[in-house]
This record gives sequence, C-alpha cells and structure tokens, in this order.
Amino acid sequence: MDKKMISRINELAHLSKTRELTNAEKKEQKYLREEYRKAIKKSLLNDLARVKIQNEDGTITDVIKNGE
Repeated sequence: MDKKMISRINELAHLSKTRELTNAEKKEQKYLREEYRKAIKKSLLNDLARVKIQNEDGTITDVIKNGE
C-alpha cells in the first residue's frame, strides 16, 4: 500500500467527521480500508513466517509455516 492510498484513507476519514460521505466516497473508503487490512495482514504473516522458537529440548519450531 502506497502513501497516496493511506493519505486518501485519512482524507476520507476527516471528511466523514465534517459531513456525510457520498455513496461513491463510502465505496472508495470501504475498498481502501480492505486493501489496507490485507496489506497489514500480509506483512504480519511474512514477519511471523521468519520467527522461530527454540524448545527446551533444543529443537527449533516455526511460529507459522510459509503460506499459512
């Protein structure tokens, strides 16, 4: 997600506090928020896929498997 999209999300949020958004703006806001949520989730899963835990017996376990 680029800075332009995040700026637009913020712009729509500020607009919604001063007036009711048009139907087109509401659709755009919903779409942008969903894309933002997907980007955050993807980033988190990628980070977690690189985390490993060392068990007491010395074995190493992935927190999550790639692709989960």
